[in-house]
Amino acid sequence: MNDYNTIPQAAHRLELMGREHLTVSGVEDVERFDETGIVMSTSAGTLVITGEDLHIGKLSLDGGELHVDGRIDSVSYEDQGTSRGGFFSRLFG
Repeated sequence: MNDYNTIPQAAHRLELMGREHLTVSGVEDVERFDETGIVMSTSAGTLVITGEDLHIGKLSLDGGELHVDGRIDSVSYEDQGTSRGGFFSRLFG
């Protein structure tokens, strides 16, 4: 039986304010980032953020929190069956 009053240690949450500010919790590692894309490992899987003029405003791997500023075009999770090389090659050219 689940205890809904307890928050898991690596709780994952996304908070998007407009299209300019994103806060992600449950971040375990940032694999790649530049001004058009950020790829990170979270407790819920690999998360890919794309957009323009993206900047990491705050990164705390100890707390598992990441703040992104810029124009956010998409937020998506990578399926486990997706070939990493092909997907990342298309994303980062």
